[in-house]
Amino acid sequence: MLSVPDREHLAFAANQSRVVVTQDADFLRLHARGAPHSGIVYAHQGMSVSRMIQGLMLLHQVLEPEDMVNHVEFL
Repeated sequence: MLSVPDREHLAFAANQSRVVVTQDADFLRLHARGAPHSGIVYAHQGMSVSRMIQGLMLLHQVLEPEDMVNHVEFL
């Protein structure tokens, strides 16, 4: 899906009930415009992979899938 628009990535993930993990601020703009999704986890540029994994593990422990619907979490 490399050449697919971000909106289609969100729709595909939503159809699969998956959260999008990204460093692309375009997904934040889509969220702000009201695009439906199963959740977005945004990690700022330069964050290490180990910090991202730690943050994702914590989110997985404390949130239910329904908590993420149309919600953004920042790592």
